[in-house]
Order: sequence, then structure tokens, then C-alpha cells
Amino acid sequence: MNKTTTATKFNVNDKKIKSPRVSELMRFIRRFKKNKRGVIGFLMVLFFVVVAILAPWIAPYSPFDQDAGSAMNSPSLEHIFGQDRYGRDILSRIIYGARISLIIGFFGVVISVIFGAGLGTLTGYIGGKFDTIIMRLIDILMAFPGFLLALAIISALGPGLVNVVIAIGVFSIPAFTRVARSTVSSVKNNEYVEAAHAMGASHISIIFKHIIPNSMAPIMVLATMRIATALLTAAGLSFLGLGAQPPTPEWGAMLSEGRDFLQSAPHISTIPGLAIMFVVLGFNMFGDGLRDAMDPNMKL
Repeated sequence: MNKTTTATKFNVNDKKIKSPRVSELMRFIRRFKKNKRGVIGFLMVLFFVVVAILAPWIAPYSPFDQDAGSAMNSPSLEHIFGQDRYGRDILSRIIYGARISLIIGFFGVVISVIFGAGLGTLTGYIGGKFDTIIMRLIDILMAFPGFLLALAIISALGPGLVNVVIAIGVFSIPAFTRVARSTVSSVKNNEYVEAAHAMGASHISIIFKHIIPNSMAPIMVLATMRIATALLTAAGLSFLGLGAQPPTPEWGAMLSEGRDFLQSAPHISTIPGLAIMFVVLGFNMFGDGLRDAMDPNMKL
């Protein structure tokens, strides 16, 4: 009896030791599942990601094959979304365009997170004159509208997908810097950080073991929503001819190609426009759901 009781107590205690992380994750999942808008947004984002990954296998035609005799044909059973001015299948170009647009948005935000959140972490942790100087520079950058700043950068670098990614990454840096700086400024005053200082832990160790892990939630939410902004900016730059160059199947460029045929063949511009709208809506709804799940008090 004693051995059984001891074993039982040990198992119970063992579960208690392992439970905090698991229970916190389960609470987050339960809170997120209750947010119907967030779940719908997640499913929309997941749909576009799956389409982008499986593009070579699910696209009915090559996005570059032309058929001049079928130019601007309306949607049909053979071409569900119709054909563009060169006779290319719009559905295939939309599918491949999802891959390009998501890559631009993802890597643009990755650049912003690395440099923006990194700089914000340093300014929030170090403080003092360094914080004042960096934040005044960030304020100057934030004085410019985001799209105009991206437009100026891409005008200096030249058109192209790589330069679009760089432009999107640079114009999003101020937002991540401010959010990271604000979060780190509050986290560094917590007792566990002061205890780490008292135990002689190095600044690098404190930043990577305590500051960054406890500052990730708002940055993750901002990154999710910022992808939507990056997609809109990339589409806008491509629409102006500064982003993806023909014949690349990018949604903004496709929108631009069909603007001269809005009356005779509206499907050429309408379909890419709807694709942009739904993927941006999905990321925004997903980001809202993440925010509410990570910090339920924000609903109050």
C-alpha cells in the first residue's frame, strides 16, 4: 500500500511538474477556438498557404502558356476564371501568384522582425541616450506614410521582387521597433529579470533567456497583421510597375494588366482583386484572433 501510494503521489507530482506549459498552450488553443473570426481567418490563411505550396500540382495550366486566339475569354468550364489579354489561364496565374505574394509578405516581415524587433529590444533594455537617439530616428521614419516610404526605396533600388521585399522590410521596421521597445521596457522591470541580474547573469543571457521569450506575443500578433500590409504594398508596387515584372504571375501586376479592359473583360482584374482582398482579410482576422487569445484582457 505504501509503495502504491508513493508511486501514485510521484505520478501526480510528476504531472504537476509538466503541466504548466501544456496547460498554458491548451488555454491558448481554447481561447483561440472560441474566437470564430480568428478561426475563419486562420482557415483562410491556411487555404492560401496550401494552394501556394501545391501550385505545380493543382494548377490546370502553365501560368505562362499563351493562346492568342482565346484572349480575354470569359469564365468557362475549361477556364474557370477565364483568360487574360494573352490567352493565359487566370486560375493558374492566381494559384502561382499566391506563392509569389506570400513569399514577398513573409520575407518582408522577417526582415522587419529581425532588424526592427532587434533594435527595439536593445533600445528598451539599454535605455538612456541610446534609446532617445534611436527612437527619434524611428519617429522621423514613421512621419512618412508607409507606402510612400516603400515607393521611395523601390524607386532608388529599381523594380524587381527582391527590391520589393527589401522595401517592405525597411518600411515596416519602425512599427516593430516601437512595439518591441515598449514591451521590453516593461518586461525588464519584472522580478525574475532582477533576480537574474542579482545572480550575475550576463546581459546577453538575460536578453535571450528572459527578455525575448517574454516579449514575443505582441511581436507575433503584429507580424501576422503586418503580412497583410506587406501583401497590399507589394500589390500596389506591382500595380505601378515597380514590383514584379511581366510575365510574372503576381496579383498586383495582373490587376494592372486588366485595368484597360474593365468594361469588355472585367474578370481579368476582378479575380486578382478578390484574391488580394481575401488573403488580406484572412491575415487580419487571424491576427485579431491571436491578439485576443494571447491577451484576453484586451477585450475589456
